[in-house]
Amino acid sequence: MCRHLAYLGAPVALGELIVEPPFGLHRQSWAPRMQRYGTVNVDGFGVGWYADGDPVPARYRRAGPIWADPSFADLARVVRSRAVLAAVRSATEGCAAGEAAAAPFGADGWLFSHNGAVQGWPDKLDSVAALLPPAELLSLEARSDSALVWALVLHRLRAGAGPGEALAATVRDVAACTDARLNLLLTDGRTIAATTYGDTLFRRSRPGHSVLLASEPGDDGPDWAPVPDRSLVLATTEGVTVRPL
Repeated sequence: MCRHLAYLGAPVALGELIVEPPFGLHRQSWAPRMQRYGTVNVDGFGVGWYADGDPVPARYRRAGPIWADPSFADLARVVRSRAVLAAVRSATEGCAAGEAAAAPFGADGWLFSHNGAVQGWPDKLDSVAALLPPAELLSLEARSDSALVWALVLHRLRAGAGPGEALAATVRDVAACTDARLNLLLTDGRTIAATTYGDTLFRRSRPGHSVLLASEPGDDGPDWAPVPDRSLVLATTEGVTVRPL
């Protein structure tokens, strides 16, 4: 299992989103409050962000826990962005370790994260893996359930699907093969698409200013709203829509 978040809005330091909230993603690496599966998220972490005028996001990923990386504290203090996706990882049994297996995954200006697990990895995913051309299977960034889910999403995006459609179709295909928890986050720096499928997601929206989606609230403020399970979320700074998957 993992914890993740995505933000769009006025420029904010990475640390304000990830480190400073009393129950934020940094703390969720060792003391999540709402995590149903697993107890800690110490198998890697990553953050991706967009710089003004550049559609290609930067990524900073490491194989160890976020609190064990002193360089990240400096990075988080000074880097500011209007669009951020970050995650702390609890690896699925049988999946690869290492930096390449840590979210966010990225390509073509997109950032992606998977909070969940695919049961029976990899044996039960033959049919869904067959949806990908061999070259795309051979190009998986890591040998993991999340990397395969990302490849399926990216394949649909490249075929012309919108972000919501790409996520929803991927959830349906994977869930048809095996039991899975598939909370997904996807952003291009202008919009966020997300799914809930088996775990928690909350939203904090300030229309015209910002939107934040997170596995669990980073504080006890009154403006967090839970997203129902098995939902598709489409969000911009102007508003959030939620509908059943």
